[in-house]
Amino acid sequence: MSVGIGDKAPDFTLTGTGGSTYSLESYRGQAVVLVFYPGDDTPVCTKQLNTYNNDLAQFDQVGAQVLAISAQDLASHDKFSGKHGFKFPLLADTDKAIAGLYGTLGPLGFPRRSVFVIDANGIIRYAHRAIAGLTYRPVNELVDAVRNAQTA
Repeated sequence: MSVGIGDKAPDFTLTGTGGSTYSLESYRGQAVVLVFYPGDDTPVCTKQLNTYNNDLAQFDQVGAQVLAISAQDLASHDKFSGKHGFKFPLLADTDKAIAGLYGTLGPLGFPRRSVFVIDANGIIRYAHRAIAGLTYRPVNELVDAVRNAQTA
């Protein structure tokens, strides 16, 4: 059973780019756009995270923090982030425990491209889990989901 809209978002603490530690609880009071992506330096993931990074001002305007999670280790994340200049942290979920809590693992434990909008009170207000993962949710859809979460 995985979490969905209206559920309390499972808290986590993970190490991210630059060696910092990030916990969902530390963002209480603001919206979080939680992005699960399959892998560093893969074509669709690179395009997705670059799109979110290029339009980060739109997330900032609605007071949302973007956090991106995948199963690669910190060295891989640091290299990937450094190469593209991401201004949001990439978090290492190497044992896929957090991906499991959010129901983003597909058959055989492969990660599925997924995104959640979590409101200031820690409640999931938007959830999308891709079946194939060849596309990703556009920035305007996620920003609208944040706005909707703020008025819910």
